[in-house]
Amino acid sequence: MGAGSSPAPALQGSTRLPPGSQTYRKKACRTACLRTAAPRDKPNELLHLVLGLVGESGEIAEKFKKWVRDRNSDETLIDRADIAKELGDVLWYVAALADYLDLSLDDIAAANLAKLASREARGLLGGSGDNR
Repeated sequence: MGAGSSPAPALQGSTRLPPGSQTYRKKACRTACLRTAAPRDKPNELLHLVLGLVGESGEIAEKFKKWVRDRNSDETLIDRADIAKELGDVLWYVAALADYLDLSLDDIAAANLAKLASREARGLLGGSGDNR
């Protein structure tokens, strides 16, 4: 950690979620028509959602690749509004995929925070591998 840097906020005990993730899922999935147009009967709909998520994540990576190449990694030159739009697209695909698989965004987020808090408590945040 460099001079003037502050440590990342602690995770322990912070598994409470802001309200609204399930509301977002419901509203986002209206545009996906996952519950009303029976897309589960559409061939390859699950694959479509997974590839959409990967594609949107790739768009974020591509923007940062160009930022490194063309803007010398100057953080003051990150187009935050553009990145926010792409993150919104990723969020939409996460919500649609969770809905398709009958998974709760609240449960997913809570489980992820609990996993990270456990790793923090055991001093394993900086390691690698899923099962630490």
